[in-house]
Amino acid sequence: MSTPGPRERGQSCPCPEVRTRLPVLRWLPRYSLAWLQLDLIAGLTVGLTVVPQALAYAEVAGLPLQYGLYSSFMGCFVYCFLGTAKDVTLGPTAIMSLLVSSYTFHEPVYAILLAFLSGCIQLAMGLLHLGFLLDFISCPVIKGFTSAASITISFNQIKNILGLQGIPRQFFLQVYETLRRIRETRAGDAILGLACLAALAGLRAMKSRLPRAACVEPLAARVSYLIVWTSATARNALVVLFAGLVAYSFQVMGSQPFTLTGSIPRGLPAFQLPRFSMAAPNGTIPFRSMVEDMGVGLAVVPLMGLLETVAIAKAFASQNDYRIDPNQELLAMGFANILGSFVSSYPITGSFGRTAVNAQSGVCTPAGGLVTGTLVLLSLAYLTSLFYYIPKAALAAVIISAVVPLFDAGIFRTLWRVKSEELDLVPLCVTFLLCFWEVQYGIVAGVLVSGILLLYSIARPPIKVSEGNVLLLQPGSSLHFPAIECLRDAVCSHALAAASPPRCIILDCRHISSIDYTVVVGLAELLQELRKHGLSLAFCSLQDPVLQVLLSADLEGFQHFPSREEAERCGGADPGGGGAAPFTSTSESLLLPAGLIQ
Repeated sequence: MSTPGPRERGQSCPCPEVRTRLPVLRWLPRYSLAWLQLDLIAGLTVGLTVVPQALAYAEVAGLPLQYGLYSSFMGCFVYCFLGTAKDVTLGPTAIMSLLVSSYTFHEPVYAILLAFLSGCIQLAMGLLHLGFLLDFISCPVIKGFTSAASITISFNQIKNILGLQGIPRQFFLQVYETLRRIRETRAGDAILGLACLAALAGLRAMKSRLPRAACVEPLAARVSYLIVWTSATARNALVVLFAGLVAYSFQVMGSQPFTLTGSIPRGLPAFQLPRFSMAAPNGTIPFRSMVEDMGVGLAVVPLMGLLETVAIAKAFASQNDYRIDPNQELLAMGFANILGSFVSSYPITGSFGRTAVNAQSGVCTPAGGLVTGTLVLLSLAYLTSLFYYIPKAALAAVIISAVVPLFDAGIFRTLWRVKSEELDLVPLCVTFLLCFWEVQYGIVAGVLVSGILLLYSIARPPIKVSEGNVLLLQPGSSLHFPAIECLRDAVCSHALAAASPPRCIILDCRHISSIDYTVVVGLAELLQELRKHGLSLAFCSLQDPVLQVLLSADLEGFQHFPSREEAERCGGADPGGGGAAPFTSTSESLLLPAGLIQ
C-alpha cells in the first residue's frame, strides 16, 4: 500500500516540475543560521578572488577592464535560483575570455551581443533537452583545447610581464615580436611581475601542504591556521593589493616604473537591451552582418560554456553525493548570459578555480553566490578609483598563475603508453596544434577527427574468428549499416577461401544489442551467397530485440540456436531443415525438446 502524498493529506507542496526547474525550492525551506554563516564566509572569500581575476580576464578578452566586473555578478545571482550544484560559481574565465577575444574583435558591442545570443541558444537547448550533445565532445579534444589555451593565454601575458607595448594578439606573430623586442623590457614591470608570480606560486604550494587544524588544538594554532588559509585562498587579492600599494608609493614619490591599469569608469552598468547593430566609420553594421562575423563562435561559445560548467559541477557533485542535470545547467547558463547581456556582460561560464575556493570555504548552498555578486557590485560602485594603481604586470601574474594548471602533460604520456588508446592521440594533437592557429579551427577539427574515429570503430567492429569444422565468428559490438560489409568480408574470406570448407558457419550474436534495416538486407544477401556454395549460416545467443527484428524480416534459410554449444552440435544440419531443429523463437522454446534448451 502506497503512502499518501502531501496533497492527499491536505497539505500543499510545490509542483515537482517547478521544483525541478527552480532548484532553490529544494534547499530554501530548510535554510538555517549555520548555513548562512558558512555561505557568508564562502561568498566573501570567492569575492576576494573574483574581483582581481575579473579585471585580468577582461584583458584576455581584449575588452576594457570594467567589462570583467560587469560580467562577474549576474551569473552569481541567477545560479543561486536555477543552479543544481552548491559549489559552482559563474563568471568570466580564462578559456571563455580567450574565445570571446577570438570572435568579438575586441569590440564590447560584439561581446555583449555574443552573450545574449549564446544565452538564447543555451536556453533553447535546455528546453529541448539537448544536453546530451556534450557527449560528442571527447576528453582528448577538451584536453587538447585547454592545454593549448593555457600556453596561448600565458604567452599572451608575457608582454605585460615585460612591459612591452604594441604586441600583436595572433600567437605566432606574438612569439616572434616578443622575442624580437625582448631588449625593450621595462625592468620595473619585469621585476614586479616575476615577484608576483613567485608569491602566487608560493601561496598555492603553501595551501596545498597546509594540514587541517583539529578542534582539540590550542586557540592560537587554530587562529594561525585560519590566517594562513585565508591568505593562501585570497592570494590573488593580496598580491594585487600589495602591487597596487607599491605602485601608489612610487606615484607619491613622483616616479612610476610600472605600467598601470589606468582609469576604470565608476558606477554600475546601465540595465538595457544589448545593441543589435554597431556604428562604424563607414556606416552602421547591421545585426545580420554581426552574426555572420561571429560565425562558428555562436556554436562554439555556448557549447564550451556549458561544457566547462557541467564538467566542474560533476566533479564537485561526485564529492558531495548529488547529481547534476545538464539540461537544468543549460537553463541556468542561458538565463545568466541573457540577463548578463543586459548589464554589459560578455559570455560567462563556471570557473574551476573559484568553484574550488567555494567548496573549500565550506559553502552549503548556492546562496554564497549572492554574497559574491554583492561584493562585485560594491567594488564597481565604490572601489574602481583604486584600481587605477594596479600594475598590469600583477594582473598578468594572476592570469598566468590561474591558467598554468590547465596544461595537462600527463594525458599525452598516458595516451602514448597505453596501446589501446593511441588513436586518441590523433584528436588530441590535432586540437592542440590547430588551436595555436585559430581556436575555432582546433575545436572543430578535433570534434571531426573524434567523430571519424568513432564512425570507423562502428564500421569496423572487432570480430573474433575461430576456425575448424565449424567456423565461429563473434562480433564484439552491435551491428549498424557501415559494419555489414566488414562482416560479410570476414565471413566470406574465411569460409569460401578455406582449403577445406567448414561444415557450418556460426555467428555468435551475444554482444549485438541492435541492428538496422541495412544490416538485415546484408544478412539476407549473405545467407543467399553462402547457400549457393552449399554452406549454412546459423545464429546463436541472439538478444530478444535482435531476434524479433530478424524473425519479422522472414529471412530465407534463417536458423538460430539459444547457445553456441547447441549451434556447434547442430552444425552439420542441412540448411533446408535436416538435422536437429533450430531454436526458432523465444515463444516456441517451450515446444522444443528439453535437450535443445540450455
